[in-house]
Amino acid sequence: MRGSGVRIPSAAPARRPNVPPLQPFERKPGWRTINRSDRAREEAYKATGVDIAEADSGLNRIVARVQKTWPKHGMGRVVLPIGYFANVVEVDGIGMALCTDGVGSKTIIADMMRKYDTIGIDCVAMNVNDLICVGARPLSLVDYIAVEKTDAAMLDAIGAGLCRGAEMAQISISGGEIAQLRDVINGFDLVAMALGRVDLDKIIDGSNIAPGDVVIGVKSTGLHSNGFSLARRALFEAGRFGIDHKFDELGTTLGEELLRPTSIYVRDAMEILEKIRGVKALFNITGDGLLNLSRAAAPVGYEIEEPIEPQPIFGLIQQYGGVSDAEMFEVFNMGTGFCYVVAPADVDATLTILQKHGRDARPIGHAVPDPEKKVRIPGRNLVGRHKKFRKEDRAARRAG
Repeated sequence: MRGSGVRIPSAAPARRPNVPPLQPFERKPGWRTINRSDRAREEAYKATGVDIAEADSGLNRIVARVQKTWPKHGMGRVVLPIGYFANVVEVDGIGMALCTDGVGSKTIIADMMRKYDTIGIDCVAMNVNDLICVGARPLSLVDYIAVEKTDAAMLDAIGAGLCRGAEMAQISISGGEIAQLRDVINGFDLVAMALGRVDLDKIIDGSNIAPGDVVIGVKSTGLHSNGFSLARRALFEAGRFGIDHKFDELGTTLGEELLRPTSIYVRDAMEILEKIRGVKALFNITGDGLLNLSRAAAPVGYEIEEPIEPQPIFGLIQQYGGVSDAEMFEVFNMGTGFCYVVAPADVDATLTILQKHGRDARPIGHAVPDPEKKVRIPGRNLVGRHKKFRKEDRAARRAG
């Protein structure tokens, strides 16, 4: 079942000399923020090896094919459409929730730091945080580690992180695979598949959200495990900072900040689902940021009037990468790692449970009637739909 190894890359880029003093995240005169068109953004991502348009095209083709494998009725019936955080398969009248995810190019930071004992926490988090979005209790996980060459100490450290994540999520790790792929992998890759259980009549897909329902945001620990291609390009290539550089804003080295583990929201979510009967939706805020809210089935949009203040790492990426507000909110969680949507009457009880679990959480917005499912962030003058934010013409909106 298992194999091992990884190549340690060359030293991090040298720190740029005469770096200008940093500014806080709020937009200020002199910031080099580029408002790129959609095509320009896609070209920028191609330069990092991420081709968004091609990936979307391929995804649409895969979805069309795999849906033809779905049983129409009975054992193995697929309950939800593809595109939500996890899916549910019917097994003898019980809903078994399934999802898969990995940690992406955060593995490169682990290599640069030669520190592998937290990346497994990220892998567990990226999966179980999706499972709970359909109302499922996570049960077990299997992992897949692909390596360039074997390194027993590195694999042991990854395993320690996986087990720590499993403990935090209250799940088992019931199996896994290690593949040595020298001709394919440069470094290592870490992914997993997770299994959970949910009663078929208690599946949550956001279809019950109504205008006026409240969006509660839970603060993230930082980048989590998304957007690292852009983060590395901004900080290591454009900014030319080394992995050990210390920013006053961070209070730690750049590498330690980037490797900070993803929060695992299982314990608080399970208590909320148990005690707050009217939970309308749960959202794991990962890639696509707050645009994940539009995954809900209900024909509503969202006004996010009081978003959580992003941690300083996001401001550094924006400053040194010359990235627009729209692009930042498309790629990163921007300080909000998870969201709940509840009726106004359930807000206080939900916040009490979150605070009991040590979460920094508060209402950040509310649902509004909108069949296009737009997400507005008025404080940033942003409106988004279909995975894209753009600057909103407020005058035109008022006139309309």
